[in-house]
This record gives sequence, C-alpha cells and structure tokens, in this order.
Amino acid sequence: MGTDADAIEFGTDGWRATLDVFTTPRVRMVGQAVATYLDGDGPVAVGYDARDSSRGFAEDLARTLAGNGIEVLLSERDCPTPVVGWAVRDHDLAGALMVTASHNPPNYNGVKFIPEGGAPALPEVTDRLEELLAEPETVPELDHGSVSETDFVEPYLEHVLEFVDADLSGLTIAYDAMHGSGRDVTGDLLERAGADVIELRCERDPEFGGTPPEPEADRLHDLIETVTEGEADLGIANDGDADRISVVTPEEGFLDPSLQYAVLYEYLLEDGSGPAVRTVSTSSILDKVARAHGEEVFETAVGFKWVAQAMEDHDALMGGEESGGFGITSHLRNKDGVLIALLAAAAEAERPIDDRIAEIHDEHGHVFQDRISVACPDARKDGVLEELDGALPDELAGAAVASVNTVDGFKITFEDDTWVLVRPSGTEPKLRVYAEADSPERVEALLDAGRDLVEPLV
Repeated sequence: MGTDADAIEFGTDGWRATLDVFTTPRVRMVGQAVATYLDGDGPVAVGYDARDSSRGFAEDLARTLAGNGIEVLLSERDCPTPVVGWAVRDHDLAGALMVTASHNPPNYNGVKFIPEGGAPALPEVTDRLEELLAEPETVPELDHGSVSETDFVEPYLEHVLEFVDADLSGLTIAYDAMHGSGRDVTGDLLERAGADVIELRCERDPEFGGTPPEPEADRLHDLIETVTEGEADLGIANDGDADRISVVTPEEGFLDPSLQYAVLYEYLLEDGSGPAVRTVSTSSILDKVARAHGEEVFETAVGFKWVAQAMEDHDALMGGEESGGFGITSHLRNKDGVLIALLAAAAEAERPIDDRIAEIHDEHGHVFQDRISVACPDARKDGVLEELDGALPDELAGAAVASVNTVDGFKITFEDDTWVLVRPSGTEPKLRVYAEADSPERVEALLDAGRDLVEPLV
C-alpha cells in the first residue's frame, strides 16, 4: 500500500500516533477502510475528543464515509468515548469512529473503530481494516450519504440516570475532568442525581494544562487535597476521553483501581448476580470478594477488547482492568468512566466507600501490587517468552509455584494467591513484571525474582 498505509497500525485500543504521523491523508484512509468494511451499511456515528485537531479529523472521516454513500451522525460537540459507544447500541448503528488519543499527551491523536453493539473491535476486525486501507473513493454525488450533527450526550445521560438508581442528595463530590471530554457530562450527571459538585479542570484546554490527561495519583493533587481535607465526600476523575475513572476517598485518598473494582462489584452483588471478568494484571482481591459471594472470576489478556468478549461469553455482571477501565454488561460491553462515576457515587451514598474498603480488608486482608519494566527490544520479546516457556522454575522467591497461566505472557501463582506476571508491553520496547502479595516487602522480593528471571534472556 505504500508508506501512508504502512504507518497505520491498530494496537490495543485503536491507532494512535503523534501528529506528524497522524495526518489527514492517513485518517481518510482509515475512513475508507471502514466504509469498505461496512460495504454500504450505516448509519455510522463519528465522535471526537477535546484535542485541537480532533474536530477536523472527525469531519474528514465523516466526509469520507458520506462519499461512500453512508449516512453519518457527527457529534455536535467533543464527547466521551463511552457516549459514542452507547450511541452505537442505542441507535442500532453499523458502528462508530471515535477520534481520540485518550490519556496521551496533546501532541498525539488517534482513532478507534467501534463495531455494531458498541463493544471494542477484536483483532479480526482491526486486522481486516488494516488490509482495507486505501485512498478515499466516492460514489456519484447524488448517492452521497448525509452528515447530520447529532446530540449524543443528552440521550446517554437520560439512559444512565434510569440505569443507575442513585439519589445523591446531601453528597458533595469533587469532579476533575482533567480538561477532557468528561466536562459538562460526568459532572452534569452527578448533579442531576442530586449531588453538589465541585468542579476541577472542567474548562476545555486542548493542552490539558500541560500534563497528559491520565488520572493517576501524581496528577490529581488538587482532587486528593479537596477530598482528604474534608471539602468533599468523594472525588472522581476521568481521563481525556472519559472511558476510565479514578476515585478518591477521605481515608484512602487515591483508591487503587483493583480495590475500586472490588468495591463496585460487591455493591452490584447486593441486588444482582453474575461472574466478573478481569485482566491477568488486575488484583486477586476481586477473586476473594467473588468467592465470598459464590461467584466466579474469569481472567483475560490485557486489553479491554478481551474483557468485553469474556463479558459476553460468560454472561458476566461486570468487567474491568487495573488501569481504571470498567464496564457493566447490561449497559455496554465497553469501558465507561461516566456511568461508573455515578455507580461509585451511588455506592458512597448508600454507605461510605471507606467503610466498604475496611470491611473488605477485615474479611480478606490487605493486598499490595506493583510493577517494574525491563528494557527489551521489540524484536526480542517473542524470543524471551519462548525461552521462558518450559524453563520456568518450580520455586521462585522462596515459594513453590502452584500454577502458571499463559493467557498473556507468564503469570506464576503461588499457593497463597500471590503472583508474578511477565508480559510484553504493547506500546514500548519493554517487558513488564508485575507482582502481588500481602506486604510491600514481599512484592519487592517477587519483582526482584521476576527481573532476575527475564533479564538474562533479553
């Protein structure tokens, strides 16, 4: 196909690149690939995040699709990815294209294809799209599809308020949009449910205030301070396209996403039932909560597309990952940091999340997790994993190996549910080594053992 197409590669969650690579001609090629893949089916939604370039790229995609005879619903404003995903399901669309680089810095942009149903595209779809990349084609002008500016946000908010039974009266919530597309959406949702909302970074800033819109603890100082100093009962932050969420509580401060998952799942089990799905790198605290309720947990490779598929395969109640992406199967098999914000607030309104966490710790103990990276050229990743296969020790860091899971790299689990995971990074020339145990010291020992296992092989 040539250099333009060669630069386009759909990774874990769509195609992302710096703006010197993510160019209008290549974006139009993606639009043409989707048009060819859909073979005239429509309508198709096109959404975009708050980056300076996103609206223009969305219009390029809309024109390309319309030029192929496909009706296009173009979002009238930048909006969260889950809002566009819901629109696909709600309007029974053939799919959607979302222009977003999520939590990446402002010099990036990206695009993801959401197939019919609203779940993430599986590799069989994105591989086919890569094969179909081509310069835009057009049908005769009389056969062009229309491009209609559409409000995706209001129908979504109305649905979520019906889906989550939440009375937040008397609750004060600090909400940090990180200048992203959750502004005027997540905060508005919480207010409509009765909460008093303190807004932080809820103005549009395509530069995101100079920090990537990724809701990690070291980027949420004002939110954490607002909550821990007693100005709010709960803190919530979304990433740039609001498909992920972070939660802050008065006692815990920044809440570990795996612990957040355990709290939300247990809250849903008060009135519901069903297994949970998690990635291999998500904490086993979820498994302990599930077992206490007679439920199962299914483990997948890293990447929400795998979580979403398992949510369908196992009729799961909920799916999630350690990076703060969670979805409710009966709503949408995709990450939704907006709906989950309302769900977390509803749990808080019923009984403080800090009390729920204390109960989990009392019943199941404390779990600690960390990860390190080992430099590894992309060309060596497969070789390292092949050499590990069949050569893993029976004992590691002084403990006997109970089982090895190979769904994504090698996850070595011990009799006490502690574990070490070695897997290749999907975005950097590195191997990731994760560890989980009942003390920080044990985690450090397991990480050291994991590093010693893989470094000689690189």
